[in-house]
Amino acid sequence: MRVMAVKIPAYLTCALWCVLPVASVSAQDKFPTRPVRLVLPFSPGGGSDVTARLLGPRIAERLGQPVVIDNRPAAAGVVGADIVAKAVPDGYTLLGTTLTFVINGTLQKNLPYDAFKDFAPLTQAIVSPFGLLLHPSVPAKTVKEFIAYAKASSGKLFYGSSGPGGSPHLSAELFNSMAGIKATHVPYKGIAPAITAQLGNEVQYSFSNVFSTLGHWKAGRLRLVAHGGAKRMETFPDIPTIAEAGLPGFESSNWYGYMVTAKTPRPIVRMLNQAFVAAINHPEVRKVLVAQGNDVIGNTPEEFAKVIKADSEKWGGIGRKLGIKLD
Repeated sequence: MRVMAVKIPAYLTCALWCVLPVASVSAQDKFPTRPVRLVLPFSPGGGSDVTARLLGPRIAERLGQPVVIDNRPAAAGVVGADIVAKAVPDGYTLLGTTLTFVINGTLQKNLPYDAFKDFAPLTQAIVSPFGLLLHPSVPAKTVKEFIAYAKASSGKLFYGSSGPGGSPHLSAELFNSMAGIKATHVPYKGIAPAITAQLGNEVQYSFSNVFSTLGHWKAGRLRLVAHGGAKRMETFPDIPTIAEAGLPGFESSNWYGYMVTAKTPRPIVRMLNQAFVAAINHPEVRKVLVAQGNDVIGNTPEEFAKVIKADSEKWGGIGRKLGIKLD
């Protein structure tokens, strides 16, 4: 009897340890059982919003649940990112973000989260070059002409951005520094309101994704003189890069990617990655993305993590060199 009294608890303990992982996996296999929330820390109408709304229905088809887009534009993306950082790590709260996320994590002090520990990468969706956009009142048709005009108008020009420390802001600062231009920065609560302001000539130039402003520059409401990609775009080969058009060494492209709260179970991370990659590579979606001048990516979480690390080193170095301090 004593022997049995000792062996039975041990046996039950072993059985419980064997059953628990199965139960855990089973619960994860049922994911998702309710709508998934995709937090976008930027304003509606911008590139991240347009991309997410293009992908959302395809992701929903794959997951079998609606994808609810929640725009939270404030503080260059910090407010939206903080929501996801503090969410329950169950895969139901996702973050759609851009290069700005990495810049914030590298240069901004006193963030309410750790950009490199509180999130798990899902996938990098697209890479889109930043375009140098001019208001039609600016009498310049090329990069060299604009640099000459800006120098002659030193201190009189205004440039817009999605907010202090955002990738459009740092792209403009890098351009100004390399070109020797002095101009005044006007931050807005997202790139969409910044472009609206530029259409009204509140600001004379900006750096924004080529695709999210395509309608404006094709209609002549803004002038796209060049872009910051490493090479010419396949869809718009007539548009030169800024490096070849007058500012050698300049390169600035944005990316859109997706993340989830850290410590989300790996099976759920893999499931979400597969859903996003399938949506990104859907023939109809891919056709639209390529037609807009984007490079379509759709990589693994591990590959995306390497991109984040490389960009934190690149833009952190640029930000420190330019003396940009974010509070």
